[in-house]
Amino acid sequence: MGRLSVTLCGLELDNPVIPASGTFGFGYEFADWFDINLLGTFSFKGTTRAPRFGNPTPRIAECPAGMLNAVGLQNPGVDRVIAEELPRLKTVFHKPVMANVSGFSLEEYAETCALLDAQDQVGWLEVNISCPNVHGGGMSFGTDPAAAAAVTRAVKRVTRKPVIMKLSPNVTDITAIAKACEDAGADGLSLINTLQGLRIDLKTRRPVLANQTGGLSGPAIFPVALRMVWQVCRAVSVPVVGMGGVSSAEDVLEMMMAGAAAVEVGAANLTDPCACRNIIESLPAAMDRYGIRNLKELKGAI
Repeated sequence: MGRLSVTLCGLELDNPVIPASGTFGFGYEFADWFDINLLGTFSFKGTTRAPRFGNPTPRIAECPAGMLNAVGLQNPGVDRVIAEELPRLKTVFHKPVMANVSGFSLEEYAETCALLDAQDQVGWLEVNISCPNVHGGGMSFGTDPAAAAAVTRAVKRVTRKPVIMKLSPNVTDITAIAKACEDAGADGLSLINTLQGLRIDLKTRRPVLANQTGGLSGPAIFPVALRMVWQVCRAVSVPVVGMGGVSSAEDVLEMMMAGAAAVEVGAANLTDPCACRNIIESLPAAMDRYGIRNLKELKGAI
């Protein structure tokens, strides 16, 4: 095991850097830019039971130090992911991949997770609970501890692989959601998803996004993400994957000092397709500057 290696829910990673879902496609799209086997792993595009076209355009709005998106979980559906995307990925990526799953009911989460759990390529299931509960009045599963726990239990009943619940920051107390997921059997947690935001076009006097609001990501949210990761790591005993505005090796070190076992990189991939490669390559020098012998010593540093 090298100085960059970490363990996530019992599986060893060569390094802690993981491209975040929605910013790295199904992986093979980036293989023309660099050898994606350099990555610890990556979380592939959020997948639902049925295909989704997503939200109407425009879906993206620029912001200072970040961006808003309201893509709407566009994806080909789990059957095509299994039949087409995973075989294509296998030709260029030879490590376990993280499957990101979204759903709009407990049944949909469970069915999609069960199908992906059966795939040899899948090492972890990252379950996005920021989706609206169609049977619960449209409220996001991730904003209520009981609903978050219900999704966790439904997925754990049908899976054998580690289940990592991806938490929304758009709550009053993220630790309450985290503890509910842990108590329901989650093997790990990942956070944060995007923060809700709005941009207005001054000429049209209308929201820039067709969906009106969107998810804010990018460097602007890093301090908020770091604070929430720190809070959750102090509240639970399961491993935490930190994310939100990470764009440098120093950001990775901060996340791990806050308690993260691994770190996802999101919006940075959209401005530089080699962002994760560059972060991994610069990690050893950053560690040397701060007297860090190996990344495992950082957990619980503060």
